[in-house]
Amino acid sequence: MYQVLDKDIIETEIVPNLPTPKRGFLPRVPLAEIVNCILYKLKTGVQWAYLPVKSLFEDKVLSYQSVFYHYRKWCIGNIWEDCWIQLLSKNKSKLDLSSGDLDGSHTSALRGGEEVAYQGRKKRKTSTALYFTDRQGLPLAMSDPISRNHNDLYHIETYFDQITQTLEKADIAIEGLFMNADSGFDSGNFRKHCEDKEIIANIAFNKRNGTDTEDYYFDEILYRQRYAIERTNAWLDSFRSLLNRFDTTVSSWKSFNYIAFMVIALNKFYKSKKV
Repeated sequence: MYQVLDKDIIETEIVPNLPTPKRGFLPRVPLAEIVNCILYKLKTGVQWAYLPVKSLFEDKVLSYQSVFYHYRKWCIGNIWEDCWIQLLSKNKSKLDLSSGDLDGSHTSALRGGEEVAYQGRKKRKTSTALYFTDRQGLPLAMSDPISRNHNDLYHIETYFDQITQTLEKADIAIEGLFMNADSGFDSGNFRKHCEDKEIIANIAFNKRNGTDTEDYYFDEILYRQRYAIERTNAWLDSFRSLLNRFDTTVSSWKSFNYIAFMVIALNKFYKSKKV
């Protein structure tokens, strides 16, 4: 059976956070096997109709429609985001929050959908989202996707608040956190917004802004560690369902992101445990 995560890890770390139906029929197969099917779709990017369900179930076999039904039901209920927050809270001692990194990422949206629009620079329809990682490059939070040809500062306070709210829900303190960001985030208003949250923003200076660099803090040695989030982008791109966006709904696309966060984190945590 193809596995993106070990079955025991799925059973102990993901399944307990999934809701069980209070009425009606119970699933005819273990939830871990349904999750494994969803992980297969995330990793390979295969269309739902081509899921090799006969190879992914051990005893009884569900149709791809049934697997998709469970996935969408959990997406609509924000279950994947809640599952990630629970996992993050449980393992926060394993994170390296000596500093963090913020960056935006553009994803090609091949089928259109919610929060999708044409971007001239990419010459295709895209969605843009902000991502936040710890010092190890582990993805911790993301914003809602943003459509159209906007720069990184478009409604930055609103979208950055979505990231900090995720961290706070996971009982991760943001006060006193050092945060790297590139020159695209160089804005007096955004720096003030971070200061109000007691976050120390280590943002590269944008020469086009013509600001007096002596007025702001900048640690060049710390900023060099920002390569970690570029590595994170490569990790996320290894999941074919994230490399190109085929999901037309925001809830489905964000959910695949949160599941990828879980896979990356659990592989890291359990690898460290074995060592």
